Amino acid sequence: MSEIPDGRPAWRGRLRRAVGAPAYPWITGALVTCGAVLELSFWPGSATVATAVLVSTASLMWRGALPAVAILTVTAALAGFAASPGSNLYLAAAVSGLTGCYTLGRRRVRHPALVIGGGFLASLAVNLIHMGTWQRAAEGLFPSQAKGYWYSPGLYAETFVLTVVILGAVSAGDAVRAREETRRERDVAQGRLIAMERRRAAEAERAAIARELHDVVSHSVSMIAVQAESAAYTTPGLSPQARTAFQDIAGTARSSMAELRRLLGVLRTGPDERAALAPQPTLDALDELLEQHRAVGGRAELRITGERTALPAGWELSAYRIVQEALTNVRRHAPGARTLVEIGYGAGRLSIRVGDDGPGPAAGRPGGHGLAGMRERAALLGGRLTAGPGPGGGFLVEAELPW
Repeated sequence: MSEIPDGRPAWRGRLRRAVGAPAYPWITGALVTCGAVLELSFWPGSATVATAVLVSTASLMWRGALPAVAILTVTAALAGFAASPGSNLYLAAAVSGLTGCYTLGRRRVRHPALVIGGGFLASLAVNLIHMGTWQRAAEGLFPSQAKGYWYSPGLYAETFVLTVVILGAVSAGDAVRAREETRRERDVAQGRLIAMERRRAAEAERAAIARELHDVVSHSVSMIAVQAESAAYTTPGLSPQARTAFQDIAGTARSSMAELRRLLGVLRTGPDERAALAPQPTLDALDELLEQHRAVGGRAELRITGERTALPAGWELSAYRIVQEALTNVRRHAPGARTLVEIGYGAGRLSIRVGDDGPGPAAGRPGGHGLAGMRERAALLGGRLTAGPGPGGGFLVEAELPW
């Protein structure tokens, strides 16, 4: 049996959508009304009974837009039952009455206890009307046995049966309502949890990006300091003012390095400082990255279009990380799938495309933290990233980074 993502059978989801459709009350109400007309044509009743039955069934068509109309539905069904000679209950009236009780319980037009209490009183009234009819018949047939007629407990069984049926229908509707409210509350709570996890993942990814960019900026600032100090002593014919300016530049660069080291202490909380101090990778390291992917059983191919251009360090690093995370997702969700990594150099734009021939994304499942991190990296550089099923199957990650 096929299942939908949360583990429930697929037919239950389709049935729930059909019942929740706006046309459902109109279609079912019209069908029950047609059934009532058919019954009345075979077993005609009085004008009062026929009117009550048709009102009860036809009012079902408005129960979706006006749930309170179910009170009319139940009342008309009981009135038709009370007015029927010989206590005949039409099947269509029974169906409409039970549906009306279910609607009152599900929509909670009134508190369930009040609905059940009102149903008991209405059932008792119907029973008393029938008992009056039965007594008149008994007096005509068995005059000696009519005395004490109203005190026979067995004659009130109709009230008990009707009350139990109403109680069951209202309780079923109330139980469905409570379950749906619980499901909605659970979905809302789950949505909030997913949003919170995504925010945390985005914050963690921003911190990681900041740490990596710190390394890039630190390297550049250190080069400024070294070059300024060297220029002050190696440039022939340098004036004292120029030498002083170069020394000031070197001093400012060293101060900036000290501030960056303090910032690094805030951003880096991991114990492995050797990994933190390793040089940040660039797109030149993609061959090595794909070799690592192949070493653990993956199949990957690298395709580069356009002329290789030296990009700013932040762009090189972010592009490398996007490819790295995409390959990690392939190993996690589609192990052994063939993967094609395409890097395209264009006019002021770098395009990245990583696609595999695996089973593709699971239906109804939200994206993980890795995708959120990749989007953060692309957005940081003014680019965009999309991820989803590929045109030929599998999973596809596409990014464009302007520079």
